Amino acid sequence: MTATPRRRDVVVLAAAGTALILDATGPAVPRVLHWGADPGIADPPDELILGTLPSGPVASVDAPVLLRLLPQQSDGWAGRPGITGDREGRFPHLRLELVRLSGVEPRVGTGGRLLIETCDAAAGVSVDTEIHMEPSGVVRMRHKVTNDHPGVFTLGSVTCVLPTGDGATEVLDFTGRWSGERAPQRGPLRHGLTVRESRRGRTGHDATGLLIAGEAAFGFRHGDVWAVHAGWSGNHVHYTERLPEHGPVLGAGELLTSGEIRLARGESHQSPWIYFAWSDRGLDGLAERLHRRLRDRPNHPRTPRPVVLNTWEAVYFDHRLDKLTELAEHAAHIGVERFVLDDGWFTGRRDDTIGLGDWAVDRTVWPQGLHPLVKRVRELGMQFGLWVEPEMVSPDSDLARAHPDWLLAAPGRPALPHRSQQVLDLARPDTYAYILARLHALVDEYELDYLKWDHNRDLLEAIHAGTAGVHAQTLAGYRLLDELRARHPHLEIESCSSGGARIDYGILERTDRVWVSDTIDPLERQAIQRWTGLLVPPELLGCHVGAATAHTTGRSTALGFRLATALFGHAGIEWDLTACTDAELDRLGAWVRLYKRLRPLLHTGRTVHADHPDPSSRLHGVVAADRLHAVYSLVQLTGSTDSVPARLRFPGLDPQTHYTVSVCPEIGMPTSFPSRPVPWITRGSVCVSGSALATVGLAAPLLDPAQAVVMELRATTPVSNPPPGRDFDPQSPNTALRRWFVDGGFE
Repeated sequence: MTATPRRRDVVVLAAAGTALILDATGPAVPRVLHWGADPGIADPPDELILGTLPSGPVASVDAPVLLRLLPQQSDGWAGRPGITGDREGRFPHLRLELVRLSGVEPRVGTGGRLLIETCDAAAGVSVDTEIHMEPSGVVRMRHKVTNDHPGVFTLGSVTCVLPTGDGATEVLDFTGRWSGERAPQRGPLRHGLTVRESRRGRTGHDATGLLIAGEAAFGFRHGDVWAVHAGWSGNHVHYTERLPEHGPVLGAGELLTSGEIRLARGESHQSPWIYFAWSDRGLDGLAERLHRRLRDRPNHPRTPRPVVLNTWEAVYFDHRLDKLTELAEHAAHIGVERFVLDDGWFTGRRDDTIGLGDWAVDRTVWPQGLHPLVKRVRELGMQFGLWVEPEMVSPDSDLARAHPDWLLAAPGRPALPHRSQQVLDLARPDTYAYILARLHALVDEYELDYLKWDHNRDLLEAIHAGTAGVHAQTLAGYRLLDELRARHPHLEIESCSSGGARIDYGILERTDRVWVSDTIDPLERQAIQRWTGLLVPPELLGCHVGAATAHTTGRSTALGFRLATALFGHAGIEWDLTACTDAELDRLGAWVRLYKRLRPLLHTGRTVHADHPDPSSRLHGVVAADRLHAVYSLVQLTGSTDSVPARLRFPGLDPQTHYTVSVCPEIGMPTSFPSRPVPWITRGSVCVSGSALATVGLAAPLLDPAQAVVMELRATTPVSNPPPGRDFDPQSPNTALRRWFVDGGFE
């Protein structure tokens, strides 16, 4: 006899081709039926729902093992639990049951919001789960855990988890170091846990940023991929897990230290937002969703991203009014729009061992304060910005001597010094009030347009009020930024953390760009910007042109390569312009004008990457939303084993539109050893259909390592179109076809 299943309560959240489908029938926490491609079914039939249940287990519990939004052992889940904790050793395993589900918006393909209330009445714990399906197709989720009973509930962990498709067989994550962030590492998706944990108290140079699972051999332009990101700037965890009883899952959350979250009756802990994204068009499709998600925010920068000059690699700690004034005048001459005075302006700061925390202008160097420099910068038509590091303190500072108890450490047990710094305990009200007041005073006095906000060390042995302090410190840092922005709504802030060690969606809710890395060596930057750009769109990526010899690596590169690399982001300069030749200044000025002309495209378009067959070179670009305008860069990283380079096949274009392709003269063509000239480059341009550019492509120039070519494509009306179905004939009188045949490099 077969029982007829009762009608199930199925919830569908969908947008931009993505769907999250939940079975909220109860009594347990809703289970996840599907996350990925939108099947277009608003009310799935029972046959489809029940068909998602695995076949009967043999050596497991006497029921199918289901993935719920908060998986627990009560579901037969033997993997990582969604929530852990205990009440002085009791109730180490929760049995959450559904209380209420609300907030579903009509399914119109533009997303929706869902609030799920669950509780374990015996354990005295309730959990509210909030899920947003955003218009971009990104799923945003978090949990709030509340202690409902007398006594203390110690929370061990709380994570958000969703399943990938069964086809996910590979994992891509990232590691790195100072000046070498976002190094990819890829391997098979194995049974068990693949875990990336960070206990650095900040996001970290080695943070994965995105943990990606995908189909075998997925690339930038092909394959199903699923990704998770923890939008949190403190300790965090990302993981993928596969059990014999269940397919792969992705999860992430805050990484809590023992005893860090102890909830008294009525107290709650709110987890950070966790972001999930899926694409059936490879990594570029994933980046498109994530970029759109950021661009949809109300606080996303809406004004053109100004050309920046940062003084660090120009003068370091050598602050002199005459030198900096001359630097500002050179900057204005070539079109710079924002002048940022970096480290070295405050009391005693002649090197990096002294003065942090004493946020007053050094009167021995600046007897009139910064006013003469600020005045001259503004006379030249530029904005003025300043470097600060408010969360840190130098032991050799008036602040540390006056308030040794303000350190984020156990009394008498300071952490190991890093860059001669310790961490200020911002969760202390008096510490917080002092730093906030100093920042307000600086912004008010100089009417600052911009702060470069640095964070140069890990938080080791972070102790606040006798207990683990990273969580409280992270929230205090967020609050500091929020209050400063509320009082100074015009102020823009850059997140810098000894380079790219604090890049996450938590900090980006409060800042206007990130400093991608402390290295501006363009060869290193090509990879760092490429992979950081999966998570963050170009307009938020600080990318600067430096001197010929890089400060961090000692490598020398040609100016054209440096210009091409810094173009694809929020562009700037970090170079002593007073030492440049007239020819170098002229080229910088032309590059600034090119950036200003292209930034409406660069900062709103879709980033694209060709799955180029030669690993020694890369072809990437940005295509306008209407696909009428695009810019690409061909980059040669190392020497190739091929004497004839692979053809340029341009991704992301409209197949039916014809484009004029030309090299940007502002970047120029690099000189190379004698080789056969490329006809279309020699002529100056060629007109080709988007279909031909994507499938057959153009001949590529032969480049040496550390060289690049930047190409601009504009939609144009073709001279003549080939008859449908006609064979390609090099002798055809069709002018456009013959020109492409010759100029495209077939002869």
